[in-house]
Amino acid sequence: MMAGAGEDVRVLFGAAVRAALDAWPALQIAVENGFGGVHSQEKAEWLGGAVEDYFIANADLDLEEVEDFLGELMTTEFDTVVEDGSLPQVSQQLQAMFHHFQKGDGAALQEMTAQINQKKCKVTATPLKTAEKTDVAEDDVDSVEEMEVTATNDGATTDVVCPQPQPSDPDPQTIKEEDIVEDGWTIVRRKK
Repeated sequence: MMAGAGEDVRVLFGAAVRAALDAWPALQIAVENGFGGVHSQEKAEWLGGAVEDYFIANADLDLEEVEDFLGELMTTEFDTVVEDGSLPQVSQQLQAMFHHFQKGDGAALQEMTAQINQKKCKVTATPLKTAEKTDVAEDDVDSVEEMEVTATNDGATTDVVCPQPQPSDPDPQTIKEEDIVEDGWTIVRRKK
């Protein structure tokens, strides 16, 4: 492999890595919602270079090592634990890219990048507004929210609502008036 060709393939590998990470919904949501703090976008851009350098420095990585590395970066940089099953998929995709890089196959890297960009969806998560209003400030209550995830691909939009489990309310017949204290709290007693 000539020096110029090697540098070109390295640039293609870097572009492919960034495309794969940019298309990763877990990272998109973490960046969009600022899970990495005010510099989430910069961290995402840095992540592409860090992953590229990790592969270059470690020539024969196992899939588990790549998964662990990506998982650790997501946890430390974005305070996000990826449990949606996408971590092995992204890791495998990155390994395939690195394999093409090692062979000097720039055409395969370009093809993979084009496929990723073609399939890439923009994922957004927005809290749903509920019609129910209470007199209690949101800061005073632990609340469970539903999230609406919108994925767009080539202008088509699909909405998926992911309901969260609702906390179970105590049976109103088992609450006695003497169990309700003046500040609104309810005393919960064990059954005998």
